[in-house]
Order: sequence, then C-alpha cells, then structure tokens
Amino acid sequence: MEMTKRLFRSNDRMLGGVCAGLAEYLGWDPTLVRIAYIILSIASIGFPGILVYIILWIVMPPRY
Repeated sequence: MEMTKRLFRSNDRMLGGVCAGLAEYLGWDPTLVRIAYIILSIASIGFPGILVYIILWIVMPPRY
C-alpha cells in the first residue's frame, strides 16, 4: 500500500507552522525555507508574502 504525502502545518513552529510544514513536505531544512520566505517577501515588497502566508495558515490543516 502506497502512502501519499500530505501537507500539514508543523508543530515545529515559529508563528503558524506554515514554513516548517512546507519544509517537512519537501524534505528540506525548515530554517532554509524560512530564510527563503523572508527574502521573497522582502523582494515582493512584503504584502504579497504576508497575504500568501495568512492564506496558507488558514488553508493548511494542523498536524495533531
């Protein structure tokens, strides 16, 4: 039986667990994902990055 990967917010959270959840899903280091998110947010003048984070925070289910 094949297990499918699911995207969840992580319990290893700084704010909402979105970046750590993406890192777990992709098999990457959470710190690198957080740094990449900050760089992309600053490069996009902040607002779109914050909006995407809030939407993902609402849409991604928490890991229980």
